[in-house]
Amino acid sequence: MPPKRSKSAKSSAGKKKKGGKTQSPTPPPPDHPEDIFPLVLTSATQELFGCRTDEDVTRENPYKLLKKDDIIQDMRMRATVSDFTPARQIVLDYPEEELLLVFDRDFTYGVSFYLVVTPEAKERMLKPPEPETQEEAETEINKTPEPKEWISLGSEQEVDEESVGQTREKALQYVRLQREVGKAVSFSDCSAADAKEHYLECASYQDSRFSITQMQRDCGTQAVPTLQSSSAQTHRKFLRNLAIQYVPRVFSKEEVESILQSESLNTFCSTVTSSVLLALQQEVITNVFFDELKALSTEEDGDWSGKVSKGLSLHQAFTDQMYSKHKSVGSVHWHPTIHGVIAVALKGKQEELLVRPAFIVFYSFSDPSNPQLLLECPDDIFAFDFCPSNPNIIVGGCSNGQVVLWDISTHVTYIQGTQPSSKKASVNIFDLDDDAVIKTPAVRHCAVSALESSHKAPITDVQWLPPTFEVTRLGAPVENLYNICVQVVTCSPDCTVMFWDVRKPKILSHMVTESNQNGDQTALNTPFVSEMFKHLDRTWKPLFRVSLPNIHSSGEYAPLKFSLEHYTCNSSTNAEHSDENEAKAEVTPEYSQLSAPSAKSGLRGLDDVNTKFYAGTDCGEIIYTDWKIEKDDSGHLYNSKPLLCFRTHHCSVNTIQRSPFFRDIVLTVGNCNFAIWKEEVMDGPIILSPNSEHECTAGCWSPTRPAVFFIGKEDGSIEVWNLLEKISEPMHVHAHITNTRITCIRAWTAAPKQHFLAVADDLGMLRIIEIPKTLYNPSRKESSNVQKRFGSETDRLQDYLKRGGLWEQGLNKQEAEKLKKEVESEKQKSKKLEVNRKLYSDFLALEESQLRHTGLQTHTIPRSAHIH
Repeated sequence: MPPKRSKSAKSSAGKKKKGGKTQSPTPPPPDHPEDIFPLVLTSATQELFGCRTDEDVTRENPYKLLKKDDIIQDMRMRATVSDFTPARQIVLDYPEEELLLVFDRDFTYGVSFYLVVTPEAKERMLKPPEPETQEEAETEINKTPEPKEWISLGSEQEVDEESVGQTREKALQYVRLQREVGKAVSFSDCSAADAKEHYLECASYQDSRFSITQMQRDCGTQAVPTLQSSSAQTHRKFLRNLAIQYVPRVFSKEEVESILQSESLNTFCSTVTSSVLLALQQEVITNVFFDELKALSTEEDGDWSGKVSKGLSLHQAFTDQMYSKHKSVGSVHWHPTIHGVIAVALKGKQEELLVRPAFIVFYSFSDPSNPQLLLECPDDIFAFDFCPSNPNIIVGGCSNGQVVLWDISTHVTYIQGTQPSSKKASVNIFDLDDDAVIKTPAVRHCAVSALESSHKAPITDVQWLPPTFEVTRLGAPVENLYNICVQVVTCSPDCTVMFWDVRKPKILSHMVTESNQNGDQTALNTPFVSEMFKHLDRTWKPLFRVSLPNIHSSGEYAPLKFSLEHYTCNSSTNAEHSDENEAKAEVTPEYSQLSAPSAKSGLRGLDDVNTKFYAGTDCGEIIYTDWKIEKDDSGHLYNSKPLLCFRTHHCSVNTIQRSPFFRDIVLTVGNCNFAIWKEEVMDGPIILSPNSEHECTAGCWSPTRPAVFFIGKEDGSIEVWNLLEKISEPMHVHAHITNTRITCIRAWTAAPKQHFLAVADDLGMLRIIEIPKTLYNPSRKESSNVQKRFGSETDRLQDYLKRGGLWEQGLNKQEAEKLKKEVESEKQKSKKLEVNRKLYSDFLALEESQLRHTGLQTHTIPRSAHIH
């Protein structure tokens, strides 16, 4: 039985902002108590820990005890890929050796599992308290309640202030009848029953001495809910008694004998005997119930392509006329830890002449009509990324070349809907002031790079380096002691790739720091500005720059997108340092307390880190190069030329993404086609799609199926490709997803049986598409089959290049065969000539010996004859 929800302080009234403005009411996502932590566990994690739904854990037995050491080992091996990474600190702080995992089949808190984070809650769930007996309940009911002592809380003063008392003197006027004027007056008591009609009138009169006008009245009112009465017309269904026969009807012996001797039965048997014998014979020969259509499908490989597929369906749509009007979506990212929250970077269109403020807008499934949070940007953002080790830190690249950092840690509760101000406020129908409109909270950037040290063109791609390593000023990978992301990589069409470090540099100019503090004192004192990266604001410079020199000329390539290989620590090489790194990771300080290591810090180098990366240019080239900076004989630093360069796409490259299942497989999309590359193959792409009629504008891999990926088009359609089915055309084409150009696609797994695809377009609208089961449920042995397909495509490419060697030399196949025949004929002629020469020399030797034997020749004849 799941625990009850904690009744945290949640007010229905919205919290007012500074200046009297109130925040917008936002319904929160499903809340959860403080002693549990909801988790999303993939099928691989469920099988690894033995908690498969409806098999290992069921509705009747939803509990599973997990060892703390196994969870820590899983987080250490799979890093951020592990499903327990969001609860890393909770697992490390848990005092006991076993943690309780509960299967929530009804999705009470939005997901199917939650982790019990306190031993008290664990004991309460495993050993629930026994119900009270009837005798104990009766004794409690029959117990006479004792009165409690009255404690005054100061309400007497309020009662006295609200009470109304006599504040002026009473004046009475006595009037006598005219006939009684002059007579003596005698006063006496009188009963109301003695008066006429049992009523003594004391009428009021207008006193000329007083003229008081009521200007203000102080009275108390009580607000009550509006009562509403409604009714509905329903049709009553009458209950009827039904009977079911459950005892078989049996014939008597006389009835059976009469039926067997009847002529109708004999005639029927003689008529159907031949057809029954034929049917039995056919059933023995072949199975009449065999499904040929199912046998023709690829069921042997477990593929879903032969089955009927449900199309993509619209789940939700997000847009806002205030922020997304006349804007285009440049980048989309799902929040790594908060369920149902997605961030969208809005940028201005090229044809738009007006300068509008730039924002990164956060939307939530719980309130699709209103944005949840705004990130203020100094300029349009083309790309941004959440920090893998701390999702509250966000980095973005501006169109003016600057790198920006945000810290949203103070607004996480608002986004999640757990803050009291996020509840809907009671609306006063008499308050018609426009200032009462609730606005979305905005967060100002906490650090921006120095303009003179930034890129000279818009930043088109930005990524965090994995927390498993960091790089030096020469690009050499070294160990990361604290196992948190501390470096960022950016690229721009200004022909450079820059590496940035978010920690404090070793040598700081105190004068510059003081001037920045004085100049930005007003900005830093604002309530929504974090001081975590105060040491970087307007003084941030790149760690080092990487240029991409052209292979064939003296120019340089202009990169738009890039892809780095995700490095995972090698357990064999890091075994001796694991204890030290774990001890430091438990006491990881904030970014404001970290400082960049010096060149003599003695960090251990990592030789197994792949420093090579793919990059796509604005001219459609795909280059593969190394970010390490080399030194020549004279000691000058230089960047080595790329290892390969192919003009695969006809125009700018818009997507470079590695497969989530194979780290050496890369998908690139640009202009009218897409390509798939293998990192060890240096001869070109192993798969190249045919040119499309409409431009390919975005692409992404499926997070659950290795063979499936999605391609967004210029006409607003989405193509679904399956590498196991065919590579010459898409498996499905879903048209009219949007009426304009698709700018970005991002897939997300909300639950094991709920997968979404975020599709952003050129009009600033974000659509959440629900993926059907046939597109997220992997087939049997799909991963191994896809790996075989990549191997066969690699062999095909090698064979194609081998066959095309003669064509590259300017010789076709017929000319090569003709040349081969001529060489063989010349060899045969020379060989035949040598044989004839030998025979002729033997003949001359025999002739000379015969002449000498007969005495016809006494001296040797010179052999000057030659055979031609």
